[in-house]
Amino acid sequence: MRLVLLLIARLLAIVLLCLTAATVWTAVDAYRSVDRATATSSARVAQALEALYWRELLLHSNRTREHLVPAPDWRTIETMTLISPGICVQFEPKAGFETPLCGQNKGIGKLPPHWFAVVVESLLGQHAAVAQPISARMTSAGTVSAVADPDAAIQLAWQRILDNTDVALAMAVAIALLASLAIAHTLAPARGIVAALQSMADGNYRTALPRPRSMELKMIAQAVTDLGDRLAQATEQRAILTQRLFDIRDEERRALARELHDEFGQNLTAILAFADTIDTAASRETADSSVAQDARMISQTTLHLMACLRGTLSHLRRPLAEELGLKASLISLAESWQHAARPTVKLDLKGDLGDVPGVVAVTAYRIAQECLTNAFRHSAAREISLRVERRADSDTLLICVEDDGGGDAESIAQSKGFGLTGIRERINAAGGSLSIVSATRGLSVAATLPIAA
Repeated sequence: MRLVLLLIARLLAIVLLCLTAATVWTAVDAYRSVDRATATSSARVAQALEALYWRELLLHSNRTREHLVPAPDWRTIETMTLISPGICVQFEPKAGFETPLCGQNKGIGKLPPHWFAVVVESLLGQHAAVAQPISARMTSAGTVSAVADPDAAIQLAWQRILDNTDVALAMAVAIALLASLAIAHTLAPARGIVAALQSMADGNYRTALPRPRSMELKMIAQAVTDLGDRLAQATEQRAILTQRLFDIRDEERRALARELHDEFGQNLTAILAFADTIDTAASRETADSSVAQDARMISQTTLHLMACLRGTLSHLRRPLAEELGLKASLISLAESWQHAARPTVKLDLKGDLGDVPGVVAVTAYRIAQECLTNAFRHSAAREISLRVERRADSDTLLICVEDDGGGDAESIAQSKGFGLTGIRERINAAGGSLSIVSATRGLSVAATLPIAA
């Protein structure tokens, strides 16, 4: 799961949890506010009746005190305004046939679901009645008792939840949306970092990374940049070392070629001369031709060894690409293979190959040479195509060898043979790329070398 989606999901879970907590708190506060309204209504009505009590006491002092209140005019509109909605008030001791005076219940709120009423009453309990004496000094004046209407209390709690839920839900949606945008904007540089890592995996180690504002992402980007620089330096050093090893190997090959030419060539020429001398002397002195026949066999074997030595020397000596140029060396290479074996070699040269630098020319020549060798040795090809093309648009050199001898491209690409390993080393040293894929009837090995390597 993507990090942005994971953070947004957790944010939504937190918002939903907070919304649920706010809803529960609103229900509890609305339900408890009824108790506060009950106490307030009792106190206000008691205060109003206290004033009425002292007025009646002064005006009708000849009456007995127990008949002073409640006076007939206490149940007035003014008294109704002192009672909160959903609260019922009555005077104790009450007169006969007297009913509680209740506040207005209409408009308190919508009827709640049955389950809500059951849950609230079971968790929060019933509302207690509140009794307030009319006068603290005259306890015989009576008391005012206020009690909440349970149905009105439930409606008030439900309506409070509905009112607050709309606002809370709108705020939650706005917070979730804005926070999601902020999270997405903050983590946006992570895509650039991932793209840079993918580019580094393809060999582009010095890839420009975005500059995130977040300290953590900035540290990650800096670490990736440092890693890319170190990988680039290591690759450059490895390429230089590999090229140096190739130079040393070429020098050793040339030294070995000189030794073989000077020592073995001279000795083989001497053996051939001795064999010719023995053959001539034996033919003159005796009619038995066995000695002469042995001498001729020595001569033939020596000639064969000299031919093999010439082939070895041509392979070990300085590549033709350094002496004749890439085009002429490739033509010579194709002709040498054409005379040596039966599979036909088709050479296709495209582009200007005259000014290809020496290092690139030698690398291309060695790659073509090794690919042709592998095609002759490890396949039953009847036709081999060697195509070398200089692409001016990208300033690269393409060396492609394709045969019709079959083979599994995937297994060959994973091979650890010396020939293929050498090709990879040369290509890596030159900063190029290698691909081994299936062709129409065989395999296609393509190497791309930058001209400016």
